[in-house]
Amino acid sequence: MRSPGEGLDAELGEPAVLASTETMIPGTPASGDGPGAVPPPGQTWERALPWAMALVFAGLYATLSVARFERLADRSFDLGIFEQAIRAYAHLQAPIVDIEGAGHNFLGDHWNPAIAVFAPFYRLFPNPVTLLVGQAVSIALGIVPITRAGMRHLGRWSGVAVGLAFGMSYGIQSAVDFDVHEVALAVPLLAFGLEALLAGRWTRAAAWVAPLVLVKEDLGLTVALFGLVLVLAGARRRGIGLAVFGLASCALTMMVLIPHFNASGASGWSRLGVTPAAGSRMHHLVALVLELVTPGPKATTVLLLLVVTVFLSLRSPLMILVLPTLAWRLISANQNFGGQLFHYDLVLMPIIFAALIDGALRARRGRSAPWRQYARAAPALALLVGMFFCTRFAFKDLVVAATYQPSPRAQAADAVLSQIPDNATVESDIGLLAKLTNRTRVFYIGNAAPVVPQFMVIDDRAGWNPPLANPVRYAESLHPGATYAIVTAGDGYRLLRRIG
Repeated sequence: MRSPGEGLDAELGEPAVLASTETMIPGTPASGDGPGAVPPPGQTWERALPWAMALVFAGLYATLSVARFERLADRSFDLGIFEQAIRAYAHLQAPIVDIEGAGHNFLGDHWNPAIAVFAPFYRLFPNPVTLLVGQAVSIALGIVPITRAGMRHLGRWSGVAVGLAFGMSYGIQSAVDFDVHEVALAVPLLAFGLEALLAGRWTRAAAWVAPLVLVKEDLGLTVALFGLVLVLAGARRRGIGLAVFGLASCALTMMVLIPHFNASGASGWSRLGVTPAAGSRMHHLVALVLELVTPGPKATTVLLLLVVTVFLSLRSPLMILVLPTLAWRLISANQNFGGQLFHYDLVLMPIIFAALIDGALRARRGRSAPWRQYARAAPALALLVGMFFCTRFAFKDLVVAATYQPSPRAQAADAVLSQIPDNATVESDIGLLAKLTNRTRVFYIGNAAPVVPQFMVIDDRAGWNPPLANPVRYAESLHPGATYAIVTAGDGYRLLRRIG
C-alpha cells in the first residue's frame, strides 16, 4: 500500500524488495538474481518514453557535431586520428594512424579495439560524419537505462527529470562538442550495467560492464571497482570474479599490449601522463592538494560532478566508481585532463547520475524529514541545473543561426581539396585534416618522415605562431632533397605539390 504523501513519484511503485542494511544498493535483493529484482515499468508508453528521449537527444548531439564539422569549426586532429583507425578496421587492417607518425599503430596509444564496432557503418558510409553520428547515438543510448532506473526507483516523472538532466549534463555536452572518442562507447555499457545493478540483476550488470576493458585501458580499474560494489551488495562470487578480471585486464593492457604495439615500448601509464619522476612525487602530491582546495580547473571539475547531481550522489556507494578515472586525471601532468573541456568528464556522467538515483532513494527512506523532502525535489533540481548548463555549454549553439550556416571559408577549402586526388599522400596542419582522412593518406605536418608526401596543405588560421611566411621553404626543410611549389592559395589556405 502506498504511504500517505508519496504522490506521483510512487506511481510506479516502490522497489519490490528493501534489502537489509548489509546490502549496499537499496531496493535490490540481498543476493543473486531472482524474483526480488525490481520489475520495469509496465505500460507501453512508459517503456517507449526513454527510447523516445534517447532518439531526440541523439538528434541534438548529431546536429551539434555535424554542424561544427560542416562549418569547419571542429578541432580536426582527434577526429582524423579516429577516422584513420576505423577506416583501417573497416578494411580488415591494423589500425594504422599515420597522423601520429608513418605506420603508427593506434593500439600503441590506447587499448580501444571496441571502436571497431563503427567499422561496418563506416564501410557503408566512408565519411567522418558517420563517426560523429555514431558517437551521438552511442551516448544517447545511455539515456535509456538512466531514465528507466529513475522511473523504476524514484517514480515516473522524477525518473524522466533525471534522464533529461543526464542527457543535457555538461560532461555530455562537452564531449559532443569535441570530435570523436572511444569513451562514447563506455556510456551505454556503464549506464545499462548500473541500471541492472540498481535492479538487483547481478549477472546482467557484470555482463554489461565487462566489455569496458576493450573501450579504454584505464577502464579495467572501473570494472574492478564495479566488482567491489557487487561484493558489497551481496553478490560475492560475481563481484570477486569481475574485480579480478578488471585488474588483470588493466595490467595486461598497460604493461604488455600497449608497449607491444608502441614503437618506443612506452607503457599505458605514460600515455596518461601519470608517471612523474620519483623525486617529484611528494611535490606533485602537495601541488595536487593545493589545486583541489583553490579555485582552478581541477577544483571546478570535482565541484561540478557534485553540483549536477545536487550533491545527493554523495549518499551512494556508487560514487567510488568515479575514483579511477578521476584519480588519473587529477594526478596527470597533462593539465588538459583536469578541466571541463573536451571529453574527459563523459565517462563519469552515467556513474554520478546512477548515484543520484541511489542517493535519492536512500534519502527518501531515511529518518530525516528535511532530507526526505529534499530527495523528492532533487530530480527537478537536477533538471534545472542541467537547463542552466545548456546556456553555458554546447546546447546554447542550437538556437544560434550561425550554427547552421556554412563557414565563409568553406568554398575556399573545397577549392583546395578538389585539387587533391584520391589516395594521394598529404601532409596537413589541423585546419583541413579531417576533411582528407576518408580518401587520402594523411600525415600531421612534421610527422610524415620517412614518407615524402605529394601534397602539403597549410591553413594560416590553424594556430601557426609565428605565421608561416614561406611555406615552400618550410616544406622543403621538412623533406630535404624534395622540391615543392604552391598550386593554389586563397582565403588563408595554401596548397603545395611536390615536383618531380
